Amino acid sequence: MRSKSLALIALGTGLAVAMTACGANTSGGGSTTSDTNTNSGSGGAKVGVILPETASSARWEGFDKPLLKKALEAEGLQADIQNAQGDVQKFSTLADGMINAGVKVLIIATPNSEIGATVAKKAEAQGIPVIDYDRLNLGGSSKYYVSFDNEKVGELQGQGLVEGLAALAPGKKPAEVIEIEGAPTDNNATLFYNGQQKVLKPKYDSGDLKLVQSKPIDKWDNQVGGTTFEQILTGNGQKVDGVVAANDGLAGAIITVLKKYGLNGKVPVTGQDATPEGLQAILRGDQFMTVFKPINEQADATAKLAAALAKGDTAAADKMATGVTKDTTGNRDVKSVLLPAQLITKDKVKVVVDAGFVKATEVCVADLAAVCTELGIK
Repeated sequence: MRSKSLALIALGTGLAVAMTACGANTSGGGSTTSDTNTNSGSGGAKVGVILPETASSARWEGFDKPLLKKALEAEGLQADIQNAQGDVQKFSTLADGMINAGVKVLIIATPNSEIGATVAKKAEAQGIPVIDYDRLNLGGSSKYYVSFDNEKVGELQGQGLVEGLAALAPGKKPAEVIEIEGAPTDNNATLFYNGQQKVLKPKYDSGDLKLVQSKPIDKWDNQVGGTTFEQILTGNGQKVDGVVAANDGLAGAIITVLKKYGLNGKVPVTGQDATPEGLQAILRGDQFMTVFKPINEQADATAKLAAALAKGDTAAADKMATGVTKDTTGNRDVKSVLLPAQLITKDKVKVVVDAGFVKATEVCVADLAAVCTELGIK
């Protein structure tokens, strides 16, 4: 995730210090044998990582995979990182292969809580500790969870929408809002929604805003999200003042529809993940905001936790996981590392580039060269 950004970096660095005391797809078939770009060299405990998919967000292969590989290797661990491509059977097969290969720790970001809970149970039956990465598996048994404060992420999205409406539809009451949310099987999507509603529900209740419709999108499918949004929009007489999109992928699909009706740039659209495409849309004025989650900090925290667990040092792991997340299905508290995120609007895009999260060349494409120069992005 620069005066304010320097403070954020300092906070992230502090967290990292405290925790010390405290692309291309590479998976294929059901094998857990990775290519040389995925595994580290010889030596060190084996750690298995299974990421959920690539269809809904560029983050998993573009950011999480290389950052996790780097962080795990820095801790002296061998990293086997695979992607289930949204297929729960493949996720299960990958997990079985890693368990049979004798990984010392299993890190999972799952397509849904059911498969996550099943995999965690299998691993722990073999004495392999499991870390829920980014997504908490409700009703599961993983002892640790590393993510961002996802309810706070939702609050930032709600805040961004309100700011966008003030800028693009000042004085409009009630401003009409459509919400396109994440997968109902993803606990993070629920947390994002809960955070959004902390900001938006009082405004719905007061009549400042009018909720046209709110729809979760199965599997975070961008195409389905765009189609769903268009159906709601046309059903409302092609009228909308603001759109909550749960991530940048859904935002992109929504913007495509808004362009079709000549509404892009006139309607604030939220997002999340600070992808190059999302940042480009913000610079063009088609998307109002995104949420920057410094995944390098998430990867580093996960690697340090995995290193402690690989040594059997649960006391050290517990010192790192100072937060608690409620598993509402399993009625249990899960030890957690929860990291901060940041709201990014047009004037803050430079923060993401300066942090090294994306390259200026990925954002400042030909039609955005002038605006990048204006904003000092280079």
